[in-house]
This record gives sequence, C-alpha cells and structure tokens, in this order.
Amino acid sequence: MESYKEEFIDFMIDCDVLKFGDFMTKSGRKTPFFVNTGFYRTGAQLKKLGEYYARAIAGAFGTDFDVLFGPAYKGIPLSVATAMELSELYGADIRYSANRKEVKDHGDKGILLGSPMKDGDRVLIIEDVTTAGTSIGETLPIIKAQGAVDVVGLVVSVDRMERGKTEKSALKEISENYGLKTTAIVTMADVVEYLYNRPYKGRIVIDDAMKAAIDAYYEQYGAET
Repeated sequence: MESYKEEFIDFMIDCDVLKFGDFMTKSGRKTPFFVNTGFYRTGAQLKKLGEYYARAIAGAFGTDFDVLFGPAYKGIPLSVATAMELSELYGADIRYSANRKEVKDHGDKGILLGSPMKDGDRVLIIEDVTTAGTSIGETLPIIKAQGAVDVVGLVVSVDRMERGKTEKSALKEISENYGLKTTAIVTMADVVEYLYNRPYKGRIVIDDAMKAAIDAYYEQYGAET
C-alpha cells in the first residue's frame, strides 16, 4: 500500500472521521465501522484532505481534465480544497465547480457555484464516501445540462466495499450504470489490512474481536469481488 494511503487512514482516525463500534447506516444496516466526513472541520484538516484526494486523482486519472465538480453540499469544500492541492502538488490549474440546491435568479445567477462549464470540458466528480448511486443520478443531469461535456469519472475518499442495489459494490454499479471510471483514496480492505492488530498511538484500533465483527458484516453485506 502506498504511504499516503496509510497516512490517510491515520488522518481519518485523528480527525474522528473513521470510528469503530456499533453504528447504524442510513440504509438501516448495523455496522461495526462508520465514516463521517463532517468531522473534517479545520483549515489544516481540509488542506491535508485535499492533498490525499489530489494524490488519488493523479494516480487514477492524471491531471488532464478541466473541471472538478463537487455536488452540494459536502462536495463543495472537497472540490475547492482538492483543486488547490492539484495546483500545489502538480501545477495543474483545474477549475472547481459545484451546484446549488436551488437556482439563484439574481446576482451570480444559475445553479452553479465556481466555474461555469463549456462544450468540450472534461469533468471529474468528487464526493465523500461511496454512494448507492442516488447522488450520482442527481448530479449527472446537472452537469450534462451545462453543455457537451465529458464526465471522466468519480473519486471518493473511502470505498466501503459493500453491496449497492445488487450484489456488486456501489462504486462498481456506478461504473457500469453510467460508464464512469471510479476510484477511492482507500478501500475498507486497505483500512483493515493496515490497522489489524497494529498499535496506533498506544492502542489497537482493530483487534481480533473487531476484525471478527467486520468479517461478519461483510459476510452479510459485502459486495462481489
């Protein structure tokens, strides 16, 4: 595993974004782990988060695209922070764009924040965690309505690697249903591999009992590999 991925896992724990215990997902699944990206709250944290996204994007897509699009609301700071780090790390001057929940009819009119889009633009979508496809189904029509643009793919921070609406993972479903390349900074397999029985700041984050709970969860909800 690349070192920046290991650093990102530590970073999520330090920011209380990645937690282990007993949680309930929005879909009603009882899960032993939870990822809440709302806990990235400071300027320093957002800068580091943007750096990890930028490294994952450069590895999977390069920097030969024009617009980084972050769906409202969580995608807005992600698009800004990552565009800044793409410039800082790779000298790539990528425009950022995001949507409003409601169209504005005065001042800076329209549905978009940041950069407008034009025919021929290559657009990469950035989101927080793997979705079930609902968000991307809402986002693509907004982007396509801006002109003859090419959506090159989707990047998320964590691939939970669990089933979406079929036996396949939500990211794989998105890839197949919409013809998009998808990538994540890390997968939950990366997280487990890195943390299992490994001391971190004086404690074992994933011990044998937690590993067994995670394995049981994936027995029930894990996606096809």
